[in-house]
Amino acid sequence: MGEGPESVDMGLFSDIRGRLGRSRRPGNRSCEHASQIRDVEPAWTGCRPCAELGDTWVHLRMCLTDGQVLCCDSSKNRHASRHAAEHAPEHQVARSMEPGEDWRWCYTDKRTV
Repeated sequence: MGEGPESVDMGLFSDIRGRLGRSRRPGNRSCEHASQIRDVEPAWTGCRPCAELGDTWVHLRMCLTDGQVLCCDSSKNRHASRHAAEHAPEHQVARSMEPGEDWRWCYTDKRTV
């Protein structure tokens, strides 16, 4: 095996994958906004603002401060991000509401919590 571009690239990709995996683990790094997390229940089963507009959503996020369930950034209206921006510096941590997903996202730090 030589030290050609392919072996260097594969090592680089392996290193990047390892770093991404470590940074995505819940609780891996502290976040000052984690103190905003409350024991909340979903306020609704879908994105209420989208439903009121007659729109649909791609994925749902729940604010872990007040339980509001809102659409993700891949959705047309991006209500979860809007909620975080309108209620900053509070309401910055949301969790995925998608089946099989248990990650949390901090909108201020732009990373998993």
